[in-house]
Amino acid sequence: MTTKLQQLTQNILSSQSKLEADFILKNAQVADVFTLTWKKADIVVKNGMIVALDTNNRFHAKVVEDAAGSYVIPGLIDGHIHIESSMLTPGEFSRVLIPHGITTVITDPHEIANVAGAEGIQFMLDDAQKADMDIFVMLPSSVPGTQFENAGATLTAQDLEPFLHHEQVRGLAEVMDFPAVLNGKEGMLQKILLSKEANLVIDGHCAGLQSEQITGYRAAGIQTDHECVTAEEAIDRVEQGMYVLIREGSAAKNLRDLLPAVQPHTARRFGFCTDDKYVDELIDEGSINYDVAMAIEEGMTPLQAIQLATVNTAECYRLFDRGVLAPGYKADFVRIDDLSTMQAKAVWKNGHKVAENGNMLTNRQETIVPAHIHHSVHLPIITKDRLQLSFTKGTKANVMEIVPNQLITNHLVIDVPVKDGVFVPSVEEDLLKLAVIERHHQLHTTGLGIVKGFGLQKGAVATTVAHDSHNALVVGTNDEDMVLALSRIQEIQGGFVIVADGEILAEMPLTIGGLMTDVPAQQAKEQLAGLHGALKKLNPTLDFHFLLTFSFVALPVIPALKLTDTGLFDVTTFQHIAVEA
Repeated sequence: MTTKLQQLTQNILSSQSKLEADFILKNAQVADVFTLTWKKADIVVKNGMIVALDTNNRFHAKVVEDAAGSYVIPGLIDGHIHIESSMLTPGEFSRVLIPHGITTVITDPHEIANVAGAEGIQFMLDDAQKADMDIFVMLPSSVPGTQFENAGATLTAQDLEPFLHHEQVRGLAEVMDFPAVLNGKEGMLQKILLSKEANLVIDGHCAGLQSEQITGYRAAGIQTDHECVTAEEAIDRVEQGMYVLIREGSAAKNLRDLLPAVQPHTARRFGFCTDDKYVDELIDEGSINYDVAMAIEEGMTPLQAIQLATVNTAECYRLFDRGVLAPGYKADFVRIDDLSTMQAKAVWKNGHKVAENGNMLTNRQETIVPAHIHHSVHLPIITKDRLQLSFTKGTKANVMEIVPNQLITNHLVIDVPVKDGVFVPSVEEDLLKLAVIERHHQLHTTGLGIVKGFGLQKGAVATTVAHDSHNALVVGTNDEDMVLALSRIQEIQGGFVIVADGEILAEMPLTIGGLMTDVPAQQAKEQLAGLHGALKKLNPTLDFHFLLTFSFVALPVIPALKLTDTGLFDVTTFQHIAVEA
């Protein structure tokens, strides 16, 4: 008799009170996410599975705990997150979010894949095995994001194929290169076909796409979108057969705008996701628990919000063994005293208590990182000449205007300060210099641009967290500080550096691919606090998430203007344009 057959037999016998259970959580107010009702019952667990909801005190177990009438809900599920954006490894990320009640996440490792290719994906899969939560992977569809920039790797359908049948792989990650899809480019369609043939889910990335373009995505078999910013967009996606993942991260905050689209007749096609959220906010707020609490605050019934955060997302990604508190489902559940805050009192994974009162009950494990991923920053010697932005005709320029806490930018055509044929940043006009420098293959291509909206009064900020190719990115009020910030980024092998008046004010090394740290989460949070404090010195009136907004100015798949290492890019026309207008 095989182990699996033994367990199945035991589960059935336990469900019939013929065999002692492993664990019972008694006196729980159990969330029924199918009928949207609460029921008082004891949750009976055997071999990590729920085998019964007992209302007649018929079962016995080795371990019994009293929920004392608390609410118990299924473990929460994040439908789309880039773990790298937390700046933590998968194992450490898990230790931050499980105490908030998140027991499963669907991650797209395209950040590390853009740096280290297939080796980066394998690192994430390997480290995820050490996590207490379940971390499922979507294979990056767009590495690089577009053909108009230089990333650290290129992943073809053939490169992805060895991962297709990995037990933790659920599908093809957000398809960002919409021209490749809508124009039927063979390379992209091969990835889609391979995924469909393996019966995997295909995620969309439909930022700014019109309804007829969504039709093209659906014709390709793309099933989800997490980029909706209006209720009208969300309804259009649902009407065309998509799941919509409502995003609330550090920079992109769309939940309140999308909630009107969630009605009783549409609710089952919605879930929640984070996309990108920094370690400090994850520690303080959590992720999907925060979304559920916000939805409740905005007027959604608690059970409806819990449904979105559990069974809806599970079914979207064909994880039919979780997201429900009923016999035959995984024993992933969360005890909550106050639904308005969604603060987890205790968390069980596979029937074992793994967190209580905000603390993990398991030990932290060591992260093992391949040497190549630990040394991924290869910048040239930076000089002021490399940062010179020349004008030959006048003072009119194409300028990127950031939208605080959003991934989109505006395209301005305005006059800018020019002296002796060279752009001069202006603190008064909030016109700063922006540069992206290739850092992977010593190509050292450099894109220069002008940005409005960051409000720096002095200094410079540099990083290697520059979605999605993650080249070196710097913004500044003067060339000297920009040069110093970039030079320090090279020395610490990636991360964030903040400089003013020739001095380094704060830094956060991210030596794993220039994206993640191997220090504990609390230490990472403290380093991040140092960055935020330094930013206040550069912009005393700062009232938005600077670092995350900044890290997306190089992503050439979200309108309107972005900057890559090969130059200023107009996303609406999908082509490079000159800075000088």
